[in-house]
Amino acid sequence: MGRESCMKKTSIGGQALIEGIMMSGPHKSVMANRRPDGSVTVEEVASASLAKKPVLRWPVIRGAVSLIESMVLGYRVTMLSAERAGMLDDEEPEKAAEPAAEEASAGEKKSHAGLMAALGVISGVLGVALAVFLFIYLPSVLFNLLNGAAGGVLSPVRALFEGVLKVALFLGYLIAVSQMKDINRVFRYHGAEHKTIFCYEKGLPLTVENVARQRRFHPRCGTSFMVLMLLVSILFYSLILLIPAVYAFSRITWLWGIIKLLLLPVIVGFGYELIKFCGRHDNWLTRVISAPGMWVQRITTKEPDDSMMEVAIAALEAVIPENAEDDRW
Repeated sequence: MGRESCMKKTSIGGQALIEGIMMSGPHKSVMANRRPDGSVTVEEVASASLAKKPVLRWPVIRGAVSLIESMVLGYRVTMLSAERAGMLDDEEPEKAAEPAAEEASAGEKKSHAGLMAALGVISGVLGVALAVFLFIYLPSVLFNLLNGAAGGVLSPVRALFEGVLKVALFLGYLIAVSQMKDINRVFRYHGAEHKTIFCYEKGLPLTVENVARQRRFHPRCGTSFMVLMLLVSILFYSLILLIPAVYAFSRITWLWGIIKLLLLPVIVGFGYELIKFCGRHDNWLTRVISAPGMWVQRITTKEPDDSMMEVAIAALEAVIPENAEDDRW
């Protein structure tokens, strides 16, 4: 009996947060956090779905929809987890305040919340702009400069050059941020998330001891998804550049950037289907497809401590369907 036949497959997935973990199940998403006083809180978070129309659940299309939903929900729970961890501390004073003071305090809190929301929007816009510059515009500029200096002989390998550069930028970014203390803790919670899901998929009781024995690299990880998207983009852009008109447009940096942006949802969709396929099957083909992403997870996941695994267990237990409808052996 192979490894695939002795494990159940589940759609439950998660996201590591600041001193916490979010788990999304078939019916709800919850966030578990380790509070400054050492207690663990578990709360449900609203996760409205965009895919209400059947067409948005079609293969490939659902990948782009899922990415948008994940980004929106991920941002919200990240901000919430920072608040729960005390990084955005705004606790009520222990002693009762005068009515006038309470009204002033409420006004200050409302103003503070508005400011945080505005800063969140600004940081989100700047983050998207930086990503577009680094992964869409910069590779094209550098290639055009190098290709021009080489007399145009590198034109056939444009997609490969830009793809390799994007992978290098991505890995460099991950390695750099992993050195930050707070991000390193998030990566340890990431490891706890994976190990807990593996424990559940093996049908073992969700205890710290059982979770600790599991591996921390999972084929359905967001890191693997990003790596797959980068690799798929190399193949996809290589094929697109075989079209004479597209090849001609690629020489114009800003126009080639627009073409890549327009094709991004398709690449995301194919990457999503590949990651789902690898999550449902365990054979030589899926292991080959998953290998690059699993390797990069050595950067984005770290070994958790017991307290982190306790948080992951609390989050997972809260989203397991009562009738086991999500279990597929």
